[in-house]
Amino acid sequence: MDVLVVGDANPDLVLRGDVRPRFGQAEQLLTGADLVLGGSAAITAAGCARLGLDTALLTAVGDDVFGDITRERLTERGVALILPRAATGLPTGLSVILTPDGDDRAILTLPGTIPALLPEDITDEHLAGTRHLHVASLYLQPRLAAGLAGVFERARALGVGTSLDTNWDPTEKWESITDILAHTDVFLPNAAELRAVTGEQQVDKAAAQLVAAGTTVVMKNGAAGARAWWPGDESAAPGLAVEVVDTTGAGDSFNAGFLAARLGGLKIGEAIRWAAVAGSLSTRAAGGTAAQPTRDEISPTQP
Repeated sequence: MDVLVVGDANPDLVLRGDVRPRFGQAEQLLTGADLVLGGSAAITAAGCARLGLDTALLTAVGDDVFGDITRERLTERGVALILPRAATGLPTGLSVILTPDGDDRAILTLPGTIPALLPEDITDEHLAGTRHLHVASLYLQPRLAAGLAGVFERARALGVGTSLDTNWDPTEKWESITDILAHTDVFLPNAAELRAVTGEQQVDKAAAQLVAAGTTVVMKNGAAGARAWWPGDESAAPGLAVEVVDTTGAGDSFNAGFLAARLGGLKIGEAIRWAAVAGSLSTRAAGGTAAQPTRDEISPTQP
């Protein structure tokens, strides 16, 4: 396959409108509600498949209605599922996303099966069958994180590329991932995550720390698009002006755009343009996958 994505998969319940709760049994009226595919890894995998990559997702889901929905949505998107074992007794994870007017949001997550993956679930057989390994939502999966450096080291020894998107740390402890980044080809944070992971408040200096250790940094830069730093060079790419419906999963679609471009042989400067465009276009509909772009939408002349 082209890419093996590892990490979280679950439904997202996206609520829009008057979503700031007022307790005391107050009833509030919403303007919209959608139950969609969620989880950073799942959305990234769906975006990769949409962009023509032969994509598999290694994830854990429960034997429940939310697990059924998750499996169905991924299969519909052409993602091959690798379910290493049953997460016995655990419910499938669930996120409730509260989106008021504008592009801000709050996320409430039931972990459920999300932390169930273990490093040994990623076997040498899995690695030998892919060109690239991408891991998402690291801080939601502490048991996987504890052994991920060894997994990435095994991947590189087999000639498999590696990339990481930690996403936010809900504990805000930001435990060190230096050992993982030592075996990471591409790190894909947003600006806040880059600062938190490195402890450096200036993003240029934060990126320089990681580049000096051998990691390419590709940063999601919100509406401004993307920035990237790699040994000896750096670049930026603008996002697209679109009518934003929901920013959920935009960073995951960004990841997919970058991976599709790089695995298609494009240079980093062009790959971050793909990433910025893919992230922008994904905000046109509710949820993370409904408006994910095709290759023709990103680059009509690219084969």
